[in-house]
Amino acid sequence: MRAVYAQTLIELAEADERIVLLEADLMKASGTRPFRERFPERTFQMGVAEANMVSVAAGLSATGKIPFADTFACFAARRAYDQFFISGNYARQTVKLTGTDPGIAALYNGGTHMTFEDIGLMRNIPQLVVFEPADPVSLRRLVIRNAHTPGCAYMRLFRQQANVLYAESETFELGKGKVCADGTDVTLIASGVIPLNEALAARTLLAGEGLSAAVIDMHTVKPLDTELVLQYAKKTGRILTCENHQVINGLGSAVAETLSEQYPVRLKRIGVCDEFGEVGTLDYLKERFGLTAQHIAAQARRLVAND
Repeated sequence: MRAVYAQTLIELAEADERIVLLEADLMKASGTRPFRERFPERTFQMGVAEANMVSVAAGLSATGKIPFADTFACFAARRAYDQFFISGNYARQTVKLTGTDPGIAALYNGGTHMTFEDIGLMRNIPQLVVFEPADPVSLRRLVIRNAHTPGCAYMRLFRQQANVLYAESETFELGKGKVCADGTDVTLIASGVIPLNEALAARTLLAGEGLSAAVIDMHTVKPLDTELVLQYAKKTGRILTCENHQVINGLGSAVAETLSEQYPVRLKRIGVCDEFGEVGTLDYLKERFGLTAQHIAAQARRLVAND
């Protein structure tokens, strides 16, 4: 995923001299060294100073640049939040902030780096776009959309290998979810690499039991595609959200807010339940925090059974 991200930025920069890159001593982790090699004069290594990096990005925006600023999601969301809020968003600049290794993707960096609250923080910033691609194709398309959209945005980036879920011809729009599979009994709404892949696997498990599950890739959490949420709430009458984030103020909360105010139906939220992270392998962490296909399928069965 990080290789696709870097290559997409290079292609954008070749076509638009306003594109610049800022890094906080994590260029190897972010995979953006090829960008520096291609555009050394448009790459700014800011050191371990994330708040300053975001402030500088806002300053570059004020001079007409389109800055992309990258760091681990824990630092992007927690450490640089005030600078992003005030210097970027409140000042009406265009800062494209990327938080890598969101949630359990932090793996061996453990609880200090395991960001389960970044979407919740970012959802509170007025007019900010918050999104999380789920495969290399959607990553490329959404980064291009992001670059061409004025204003600030926050992207969660799973930087390791990810399954290709979409054809190269697929189109994406920020704020519009994608129906990956149709269904009639229950709707699984997921965001990000891990939840969407597990939701698709859960759909297969449910199909073996005669249950029809729709799967939606809600790559943009803000603005939420409320039209699609309501469409499938009316179609299936049961919604199950899946996210690599706290269930508090994340995707599940956004969907719950929409349903409670406009079309109440049965809803369950799968995510981290008010806990801190810990060190572990991806398989262990998925099991530990209930983000497996088996857990999703079990919760979907309960919804269908009205349990």
